[in-house]
Amino acid sequence: MADKHLVVFDGVCNFCSGAVNFIIKRDPEANFVFTPMQSELAKQVMQAHGISDSGPDTFLLVKHGRAYVWSDAALEVTKDLSGFWYLFNVLKVVPRPVRDWCYRLFARNRYKMFGKANKCRVPTEAEKDRFVGV
Repeated sequence: MADKHLVVFDGVCNFCSGAVNFIIKRDPEANFVFTPMQSELAKQVMQAHGISDSGPDTFLLVKHGRAYVWSDAALEVTKDLSGFWYLFNVLKVVPRPVRDWCYRLFARNRYKMFGKANKCRVPTEAEKDRFVGV
């Protein structure tokens, strides 16, 4: 797993599960692996990277040993997706506090907009090697 990029996502969030599906579809090299924030692994990773504000709106990417959160995590993911998704990195011209404020506003309302599952997303048989700590 050391050569993989770890995405920590809210496992009960329908939007977040959709984002995982989106990444998997555009990651033919299988660079990304996933764990729900509800997992013990996610708690350990967050603690190891000094991330204490790990509310349900936290989106975390660990890439090459470096932790990215919120909008930085989302933009960093796009760099490694197939297609033109890397172009979203132009949004880095927007100051991080503004991007993170928008991200967290969306995140606080995502359950209202997209719903919430009763349990964490279960990987399909074909996806099992892409999910860790579950």
